[in-house]
Amino acid sequence: MHRLAERIDRIPLSQTLAMAARERELRATGQEIISLSLGQPDFNTPDFIKEAAKQAIDDNYSAYTPVNGYVELREAICEKLRRDNDLDYSPEQIVVSTGAKQSLANAILALVNSGDEVLLPTPYWVSYEALIRLAKGVVVPITTTMAGQFKLKPAQLEAAITAKTKLLILNSPNNPSGAVYSHKEYQALAEVLARYSQIQIISDEIYEHILYEGEHCSIAGFEALYDRTITVNGLSKAFAMTGWRLGYVAAPLEVAKACNKIQGQITSGTNCIAQRAAITALQAPVASIHYMVDAFSRRRDLVWEGLKHIPGLQVARPAGAFYFFPDVSSFFGKTIAGHKIGTATDFTELLLSQAHVSTVTGEAFGSPNNIRISYATSEALLTEALRRIAVLVNH
Repeated sequence: MHRLAERIDRIPLSQTLAMAARERELRATGQEIISLSLGQPDFNTPDFIKEAAKQAIDDNYSAYTPVNGYVELREAICEKLRRDNDLDYSPEQIVVSTGAKQSLANAILALVNSGDEVLLPTPYWVSYEALIRLAKGVVVPITTTMAGQFKLKPAQLEAAITAKTKLLILNSPNNPSGAVYSHKEYQALAEVLARYSQIQIISDEIYEHILYEGEHCSIAGFEALYDRTITVNGLSKAFAMTGWRLGYVAAPLEVAKACNKIQGQITSGTNCIAQRAAITALQAPVASIHYMVDAFSRRRDLVWEGLKHIPGLQVARPAGAFYFFPDVSSFFGKTIAGHKIGTATDFTELLLSQAHVSTVTGEAFGSPNNIRISYATSEALLTEALRRIAVLVNH
């Protein structure tokens, strides 16, 4: 007897979390694994944020929180959006959630009906596809290329739109490619979207501050799209607060109310201590976290130089986030250290089992020729990982 709901079969396991589990298994056997798989900054949460959390405990914040978040936090988010993004929202348009992943889930479940088509430029973050399928939506992948800087072009967008198109998901800076859309590039996409009023946009901006080139652009800033855009952000990446689990949406009021309704039946309000700490984080000058971005920039340059000199890899230099997304298809059909390589997944298994370096297959991101390498770890570990990879592929 089939006991489980059909929706379980519609969604895959998270490949990033699956690789993390594999790492733990190998470490338990005594192997020294260098993890380049998880998108988790290796910095501690800044002290001024930790102090705010300690103060919240001393001030006896311990009760259930409002489903959509403390009003003081929602006000701080509104001020942050005005300051950093030139976007005007009211606190009623903000919903605070247990991480940006829940914010995305709320928004997708609030918007997508069975059979609705969702446009998803590849490569895309692993959970987008799973959440769309959970909502019984139809994933419409739009392939971008390394030659095109992994960016969606207006003609591609126009060609993918049908009468069933309900939603477009954009992510800049992008996970896994590190691509960053300029204002001009978003304007060209906005001109296409302006002609199709039925299409909503989710803009995932979680890597907003981890930027090395150009300026961040929020697509909600285009007047024709403001009332159709749900901006998703959070504190995990830029503030090194992954385990604090705090994200948020800024959305049209109707969508915000729908997200609040869904969340009220699933988790209710987000952790009270994390919310009080988040107020302090968001009110601080952006410069207070620049030391982390500077370190990521140095690591990017180090990995860029290393990957360029590994034969067989095709690689683009990312403009934001903390990932490289090299093409490894030149290894398909080859045998390395006794292992036949037929897919990107095979290549990641080879790196893990033989070089003891964990990465993530591009198949999880909709790009079967690539792998994702996270450089959110120390320069010493990155240098050693690059050495191991180079030795292996030159075997």
